[in-house]
Amino acid sequence: MKKLFFIPVMSLMLMAQVIGCGSKTDATKLNQNTTSGETKNVSNSGTAVMVNSNESVIKWVGKKVTGQHDGTIKVKNGQFTVENGKLTGGQFDIDMNSLTVLDITDPETNAKLLGHLKNDDFFSVDKFPVSTFKITKIAPATEGGNYLITGDLTIKGITKPITFPANVNVNGNSVSATANFDIDRTAFDIKYGSGKFFEGLGDKMINDNFNLSLDIKSN
Repeated sequence: MKKLFFIPVMSLMLMAQVIGCGSKTDATKLNQNTTSGETKNVSNSGTAVMVNSNESVIKWVGKKVTGQHDGTIKVKNGQFTVENGKLTGGQFDIDMNSLTVLDITDPETNAKLLGHLKNDDFFSVDKFPVSTFKITKIAPATEGGNYLITGDLTIKGITKPITFPANVNVNGNSVSATANFDIDRTAFDIKYGSGKFFEGLGDKMINDNFNLSLDIKSN
């Protein structure tokens, strides 16, 4: 199944997961949006609000020359922190074993792609079953959401700072968050099929960026 794309991720959860795939971006950034407000370090003060893993999902899309694949991955556990109706922090674990492929209906072909995504060409799930994301900075966003989130994303044991816009709604001790952004998989040593590292791939080349779409809800 060597014509597989990549995506994991986000890992998330929160990963990322995850989930646009074609633009060239800084390997440590998920999105190039900027903010006119001052970015502040996360205080993590306030009330801890636990994530509802059954109601939360990360969707991913990965593209290659000949098409694309998509699927989901689950948030294993996590929490937001809120104070005075505002987000003040959060951290999340993403279950890499929950990775699914949704666009392939044939069971055998689906299993081949899923197995490839989980092996060492991509996410090395046996070695790294959990990806993590921890919010480190929060600022108002100028576009794409009401918050600009910065945090540390860890995939395959590699941690990179990432930034993306998100819509976060806080209603008492209830929190919901959505976001959509790209991530460069090669920053996390996922190089299979990458034109940056291999020549002569032709129609076997896989985009370095994959897209993550987050829908995270609290209990």
